[in-house]
Amino acid sequence: MMNTQELAKKLHQIKELQRMSEELTAELEALKDEVKQTMTEQNTDTLVVDCFKVTWKPVTTNRIDTTSLKRELPEVAERYTKVSESKRFTIN
Repeated sequence: MMNTQELAKKLHQIKELQRMSEELTAELEALKDEVKQTMTEQNTDTLVVDCFKVTWKPVTTNRIDTTSLKRELPEVAERYTKVSESKRFTIN
């Protein structure tokens, strides 16, 4: 079991890695946005550059609107509602 000092060190490391991850995610999204902008300007949904094939195409999905289902058919919604439990790990 870790002592208080070791635990504090681990928590500081976690927070620093989370900060770095957020920065990397923002940088990654900015780069993707630049490629998407190029694709928009070229009016294409597929690019082949060097050894990369990039696609940016619409995707259609079908999902149940649970808010409307609960409002319009609450007995059906209740019958098919499944309760699940999980643990959430947070550091503030």
